[in-house]
Amino acid sequence: MRLDRYLAKSRIIDIRSKDLKGALQELLHVSTARLSEKMDPGKLLKAVLERESSMATYLGNGVALPHVRIKMKRPYLFAIGRCPEGIQYDGMSEYKKVRIFILMLASDKENNYLEVLASVAHQFQEKSVVEHITNSPDLTVFRQRVFQGMGGLLARPKRSQARFNTLLLKEAAAIAMAADCSTMLLFADTFAGSINLPKSIKRLQTIVVTQTPLRTRSDHSAEDKKKSLPSIELRSVSQQRLSQLRSAVLIGLTKGLIKSEEKLCCVGGIPGSNLLDTVVVVDVAKEFQSVLATEEDLLPPSVKVEVMERLLSIATELAVQGREGKPVGCLFVVGDSAKVSTMVKPLVLNPFYGYAEVDRNVLNPFMDETIKEFSSIDGAFIIRGNGVIESAGTLVHSPAYYYRDLPSGLGSRHSAASAISMATDCIAIVISASTGKVTLFRNGVMLPLLQKSSDNSL
Repeated sequence: MRLDRYLAKSRIIDIRSKDLKGALQELLHVSTARLSEKMDPGKLLKAVLERESSMATYLGNGVALPHVRIKMKRPYLFAIGRCPEGIQYDGMSEYKKVRIFILMLASDKENNYLEVLASVAHQFQEKSVVEHITNSPDLTVFRQRVFQGMGGLLARPKRSQARFNTLLLKEAAAIAMAADCSTMLLFADTFAGSINLPKSIKRLQTIVVTQTPLRTRSDHSAEDKKKSLPSIELRSVSQQRLSQLRSAVLIGLTKGLIKSEEKLCCVGGIPGSNLLDTVVVVDVAKEFQSVLATEEDLLPPSVKVEVMERLLSIATELAVQGREGKPVGCLFVVGDSAKVSTMVKPLVLNPFYGYAEVDRNVLNPFMDETIKEFSSIDGAFIIRGNGVIESAGTLVHSPAYYYRDLPSGLGSRHSAASAISMATDCIAIVISASTGKVTLFRNGVMLPLLQKSSDNSL
């Protein structure tokens, strides 16, 4: 049963309280904060605690499932919190073992209440799954893994799956050699845990594409085991595999991990499924021929690779999630800020004016939400190559002769992005409000990165 549809990112939190009552108050607060229907958190807390006092809801393996039935329009609502040190409650030792609280509110009109409870318990019955979720390095990854867990995508791989993965990797290595590929891109978020790499991959450079570090086990020699695989961190919520591939190759090119003349063998599957299902060979020169002659052409000398990675991640998240459930259109102009500043003017008072550079740098992890909040303002973000945001809500007015016809359906943001990328040595990233597409412009040439239509193949 797919339970992730009853979840929201805002209802997945790190619990700060050390006792059960405080933990439940935190979960109930995020559960009721954004609901249109009115609920009394105090009454809900009393009802949950009464049930807890009569029957403990600890499932084992570090998971507790407090739940209550109430009058509400929606059938179910989940709030999930992580507490790595456990919880104190009425001297009951099992609560000290709790690492994940899953609060379930259910409508009193739902007849499959017990089936849903059983389904939640089933999704978290494997200790390895709970540990994988609990050990998430930060809240963003924790939320991602919770969604995968509630969607049933973090189950322990079956032996038949493991055998199939090994077979597919061996065949992928054979395909790569036959196609004259020099590098294999392995989309590691397919695996909830670690993965065995067969000996046949030893002759290829293997690059791991992942949102989080992957534990790899290799059949190579002890000396080889000491060598960690190079990785491309791709903080993308897009489920479109070709979009993920394009972004991964783009970052690999800017980091120097991939060369423009290379052929790549790309292997992946559904994130968290533990099952590889796709092998694709990509000729980098042909795929990116419209944008670069060599990898040095892709990134302006003033732009840091880390800045490019962070902006691509933010742009992808905005394209997929929008803001407050609404689609967002946005333009980032990155690099060559001295020349760019001569071709822009403010539309509104600059919200970043007067702040220290470290506080308005896109590499600052606390800037993500600020950027997303100001993305609804008309105009562009002007960003230095080192990541410092110069302004938001800025009008781009490049010389008229830099503007040219673009494909049908692309509007003023795309025209401005194309023109400014021709007039200056910058990169422009556009999010389309109408289609959710993310497009990169370099030297006036466009490269689609995220396409939300029918782009489902790797």
